[in-house]
Amino acid sequence: MTDQPPMKRACKGVDCPNDAGDLQCPTCQKLGFKGSFFCSQDCFKKNWADHKKIHKGSSTTTSSSSLFSFLRSIFPPFAVSYPDPETGFFNPWPTFNYTGPLRPVYPLSASRKIPNSIPHPDYAADGIPKKGRTFARTNKPELLDAKSIQGMRKVCRLAREVLDIAAAAIKPGITTDYLDEVVHEACVERKSYPSPLNYNHFPKSVCTSVNEVICHGIPDNRLLLNGDILNIDVTLYHEGFHGDLNETYYVGEKAKADPDTVRVVETARECLNQAIAVVKPGVLIREFGNIIEKHAKSQNCSVIRTYCGHGINSVFHPPPNVPHYAKNKAVGECKPGMTFTIEPMIALGKYRDVTWPDNWTSTTIDGKKTAQFEHTLLVTEDGCEILTARTADSPGGPIPRLELKEEASQS
Repeated sequence: MTDQPPMKRACKGVDCPNDAGDLQCPTCQKLGFKGSFFCSQDCFKKNWADHKKIHKGSSTTTSSSSLFSFLRSIFPPFAVSYPDPETGFFNPWPTFNYTGPLRPVYPLSASRKIPNSIPHPDYAADGIPKKGRTFARTNKPELLDAKSIQGMRKVCRLAREVLDIAAAAIKPGITTDYLDEVVHEACVERKSYPSPLNYNHFPKSVCTSVNEVICHGIPDNRLLLNGDILNIDVTLYHEGFHGDLNETYYVGEKAKADPDTVRVVETARECLNQAIAVVKPGVLIREFGNIIEKHAKSQNCSVIRTYCGHGINSVFHPPPNVPHYAKNKAVGECKPGMTFTIEPMIALGKYRDVTWPDNWTSTTIDGKKTAQFEHTLLVTEDGCEILTARTADSPGGPIPRLELKEEASQS
């Protein structure tokens, strides 16, 4: 048996091409975080500002092992598996207790750039939204004038175009990172900023949520498989307004042949349509959740409660909050000129959720599939206008239900 050379470690310095030596971050050592090796002291110092973010939620001022154990039960330890020598890809959190079969495939590509000639929202530079964050009238939705309504119609039409372009590109064997590129370029072509990019430091231009991912999935290098379902959540910022929509799509014919997969996707679609059907002046915001949960339960599905619909206009997420579950305590009623989203997230199993260590990707607690649909709506004098409505050429759309399985959903 011959001696094998030691496995090389990648330096944790951003874009550093060197192999790491034995120099490890001392704070990571104290906290039990693995894999934080650097090639040199200078490289460690240079990357400290970014690297120290992984210590968030941990204390370096106490030696209490019980405190460390408590914190680590909330914030999983940072651990990096070594890149596959053939592909260079890896799972960044190999010790994380994933709830289903899906795994992230890193490294992520760099965040894509937007030309300076395209107007940027206020958070584009530092990741911190500012507009609309005030202590005054925090629950009072804005009622738009005629000019602002026209602005919302335009951005929502563009957002629909971008989503349809991305949806047309879906097929087994492509990556969600490729779809991020498709969305990004389509936004730039329309002189629009992709609203998710650097919103609270989200690293990509679109959210792509596969199978058990409820929402906020980060595009990466995992290949889409025949049998997957994929939600694409697109938001554009154009001429001062945001337009937001999403749909869940079947990846390949295998997905359309599974009764449970079809059940959760079509139930989510129907839940949104039934809620939209009652939108008109005077309807209470909390009523949408009653409608959505009633239909979801009738189809043996559950409603995710952590995330809700929201107001949208010149601000990405202003009032009102729009919960999707029954007997919620949402404040307010529909009034002409309001623009908001309804975006129910429906699961085959339990409604509770777990977030990956990236602090974005939210999955079902039991790893079962989940689907979501979203429209931006304008309340009119006698009903509502679906600003992000599908067109005759929009990819996707409903398919016939298949025979349901007998297995009961747990909620």
